[in-house]
Amino acid sequence: MWKYLYNAAAILFFSALAPIAVHAQSHPAPGIPISSINSGMNERVVNIPLRDGGSVRALLCTPAHPRATLIMFPGGSGDIGLEQNGSIRHGNNFVVRTRGLWNQRHYAVLIPDTINHVNLRGHRSSASYARVIDDILTFVHKEGTAPVFLFGTSQGAIAAVNGAAHTPPGTLSGVVVSEAVSVMGGSKETVFSLPLQDIPAPVLIVANQTDRCNVAPPHNADRIAASMTGSPDVQILRVTGGLTQSKKTCGSLSPHGYFGIEDDVITKISAWMETKLK
Repeated sequence: MWKYLYNAAAILFFSALAPIAVHAQSHPAPGIPISSINSGMNERVVNIPLRDGGSVRALLCTPAHPRATLIMFPGGSGDIGLEQNGSIRHGNNFVVRTRGLWNQRHYAVLIPDTINHVNLRGHRSSASYARVIDDILTFVHKEGTAPVFLFGTSQGAIAAVNGAAHTPPGTLSGVVVSEAVSVMGGSKETVFSLPLQDIPAPVLIVANQTDRCNVAPPHNADRIAASMTGSPDVQILRVTGGLTQSKKTCGSLSPHGYFGIEDDVITKISAWMETKLK
């Protein structure tokens, strides 16, 4: 009987501890951004109608007086897991986790999710996705009069150049491509899958010399720049550094995603954008 009472007491004791342990584990580890809507920013979920039917969900983060709006395309599958209530399942990507830093510099940020959380790999260079980007641009221009930049990182750079190559001159203040995928990999598309010579806007190419992602070698920045013959101004921003927490070299929490050097990179990109707003 005593043995039975001891076991019962032990079960009750550890059952009481279980919620505490689960609660403790729910906090993000140091260095990992919280993958949910940030109550410290003016954020809302918008559903942008598409000409081909349906809509694309996006997160719009707006400071009080935005100098410009950045339409930011994440890398990887493109799926950030944005729900209607604003929660984000995949918030580690550079453009997602730094949205607050851009707001602090008075830039509004719009981050589109994928339609129905479908994997965008292999589709960012398509004509159908160019139409999606054009619909997003139409929405942003209706929202306000601030200048607009397209910003894509890694695989998202393919989306940014696709949109830029199909916009009339004067539509965009600039295009930023960071750690652009330029070597063919699993997605079967790169920035060279698109007519880079048709981009009529100024372009900034950001290349981290410490990036070891096999499909985004920093030395290809020169080749990308040389292909953008229709742009009035193409510049390369070379940066160095970053920490590694991702298991893969192309992961978001690595030099490929500017992990640990976010503020420095954003400061330098912002300085370039300022020159396009004068």
